Amino acid sequence: MNAYVERVIEYVKKKHGDEPEFVQTVEEVFSSISPVIDAHPEYEKADLLTRMVEPERMFTFRVVWRDDEGQWHTNIGYRCQFNGALGPYKGGLRFQPNVYPGIIKFLGFEQTFKNSLTGLPIGGGKGGSDFDPAGKSDAEIMRFCQSFMTALYRYIGPDVDVPAGDIGVGGREIGYLFGQYRRLKGAWENGVLTGKGATYGGSLIRPEATGYGAVYYLCEVLNHEKDTIEGKTIACAGFGNVTWGICKKATELGAKVVTLSGPDGYIYDPDGVATKEKIDYLVEMRASGRNKVKDYADKFGVQFFPGEKPWGVKVDVVMPSAMQNDVHLEHAKQIAANGIKYYIEVANMPTTNDALAFLLEQKGMIVAPSKAVNAGGVGVSALEMSQNSERLVWTAEEVDAQLHKMMKTIHEMSVEAAEEYGLGYNLVAGANIAGFKKVATAMMEQGCF
Repeated sequence: MNAYVERVIEYVKKKHGDEPEFVQTVEEVFSSISPVIDAHPEYEKADLLTRMVEPERMFTFRVVWRDDEGQWHTNIGYRCQFNGALGPYKGGLRFQPNVYPGIIKFLGFEQTFKNSLTGLPIGGGKGGSDFDPAGKSDAEIMRFCQSFMTALYRYIGPDVDVPAGDIGVGGREIGYLFGQYRRLKGAWENGVLTGKGATYGGSLIRPEATGYGAVYYLCEVLNHEKDTIEGKTIACAGFGNVTWGICKKATELGAKVVTLSGPDGYIYDPDGVATKEKIDYLVEMRASGRNKVKDYADKFGVQFFPGEKPWGVKVDVVMPSAMQNDVHLEHAKQIAANGIKYYIEVANMPTTNDALAFLLEQKGMIVAPSKAVNAGGVGVSALEMSQNSERLVWTAEEVDAQLHKMMKTIHEMSVEAAEEYGLGYNLVAGANIAGFKKVATAMMEQGCF
């Protein structure tokens, strides 16, 4: 590894040691870019990497809201505007009890390179709160969102920072946030948020976009291997928007998702989540607020494995699609023992670094990184921004075609970047290098802002 890269990684470990997710993603990205740093000594001279690992700005704010019983509560809100070298900051808001500065920084750093891969003019950002929407009434969620936006609105805008949804923030929450923004600004700036409803500037297929894009990326990998998606079995995690989108597109293309997971365990459906009734039920499960995947097993009479993860199931493709650090070394060993060839990350950093290193060492296994695979979601968010600026509404077919083209390009960029530095068909290194080079060039051209 390049000595300068090593020094910056050590700097991050020392300064941000209490934020392990952030340290992990910096180490994962920077461990791939040594060949680029070797070829560009001016980056070390400008100390570019140290600038890259520190957010341009980060806000912390108090969010006070009242529940239905009249009791007041206080949560903490965050917005990290990590890197704006390529355009307005862009990235989701996450409402989840485990949100703290390290999670927000890790997501913002990862988002910077993911957004770079889309080829669209958007920078990287992320935000959220330790608020838990589970079990809250619509009125309570509305009051929280209104308080959150009252603190955030002065720092965002269509040409400044454009938040979107993430875990715990769906169409309902985006609607409440946008309503409060409009109330405060007294202006119709619908480009300030993405993931909006179709009645007020949202893009068609945005809820499905991350899952659709992941399947399109998988198809590019299969094409490279002279293989096809038809007939493939897929292990997924979670049952939110991303997994729902994967189920829909995989079914359309002749494959089937056979596992779902939740905090309570996982289900195995050998027939696949591959009928309209089953796929629609995922939406019902999310809306229930119960957050239990066992509900699917009870309804459709399939096996439920309490307290377990689905990574020991023998399938053709593994697509971890729920949350960070969901696949540990012991799971990676199960995956390898099952002879699985295609490991396609979908969630943000779903694999621990030691598990990822192990999988990359497996002969014949193809590993694709989440920053490339899940970029379709933010890509369609950027397309929503374009529609808003032009006062247009594209058809679902138009958006889907743009998404398909984008995922094909991201795969090609990753392949070309890896081959340029003699790394073969290494999609992890290729995505890191391709995303990094564009951001690095922009920062240097702007005087390392």
